[in-house]
Amino acid sequence: MIETHDLTKVYGDLYAVNRVNLKLEKGDVFGFIGPNGAGKTTTMRILATLLNPTFGEAYVCGYSIYTNPREIRRLIGFMPDFFGVYDDMTVMEYLEFFAAAYRIRPPKRRKICEEVLELVDLAFKRDALVTSLSRGMTQRLGLARVLLHDPQVLLLDEPASGLDPRARIEIRSLLKELRNMGKTILVSSHILPELADICNKIGIIERGEMLVQGDVKEVMAKVRRNVVLQVAVADGTDRAAKLLEDHPDVESVGEKDGVLEVTLREGIVDYTFIPALLLENGLKLRMLREQEISLETAFLKLTKGALQ
Repeated sequence: MIETHDLTKVYGDLYAVNRVNLKLEKGDVFGFIGPNGAGKTTTMRILATLLNPTFGEAYVCGYSIYTNPREIRRLIGFMPDFFGVYDDMTVMEYLEFFAAAYRIRPPKRRKICEEVLELVDLAFKRDALVTSLSRGMTQRLGLARVLLHDPQVLLLDEPASGLDPRARIEIRSLLKELRNMGKTILVSSHILPELADICNKIGIIERGEMLVQGDVKEVMAKVRRNVVLQVAVADGTDRAAKLLEDHPDVESVGEKDGVLEVTLREGIVDYTFIPALLLENGLKLRMLREQEISLETAFLKLTKGALQ
């Protein structure tokens, strides 16, 4: 659905986007992560055919951004970080205006507008002026607008930017629903835990260069050099810690609130020896689980050059 080859945008001596290669299949939800100025918005604007690259190629739904921009615009929904609204329009009038711009015929127009308002949970605001909406409601209205023509691909630039916690939860739920509808979504955000929750693929970009991309689990595996486990026993925490520290496959053991944090040596992924070791020494295992790395940790390690 989205494919780029060495996509590059240069402003003077500045590489806003530097040889970015992406490939998203139908139904993928791709989390685009990076600090301000990393190149996320520039990439999205190129894919939306609003900006020409310096060189490189990009295809959306099989169409080239150079030769078929009109076809691409019919198939995508692009929601920028900040967008204007018309002061003197109600929510329904606003949507009907854009539905007309999408050339949706009058007999279907009102029905489609009602359906997208229901989808984004704004039906109760259909007669309110758009200027009376909160920031969160305005973001949902923006999503409703880009859904009017039932696009196959959604390009969402910081959809949760500036929202309070409740509004962010509502946007996240809406994105999950769009994912379940089979939409291909490229979404940028600084709210990293929420991307981990809704995305099946992520990419981390810095200074225009894609540092790493792939399935969420693959990216986490690249960041984590050592397996870290949480271990708890019914009784004898100190003795369990000593037994594990002395094992050749264990690099270190820490303890917090009665739970041991066991770091295995690099390259060791099989930890079946732990329950066997503890049981052989008369200790009752209460918990054994692998500690998951967070997207924040991945982001910080990668953007600081922790991976060589």
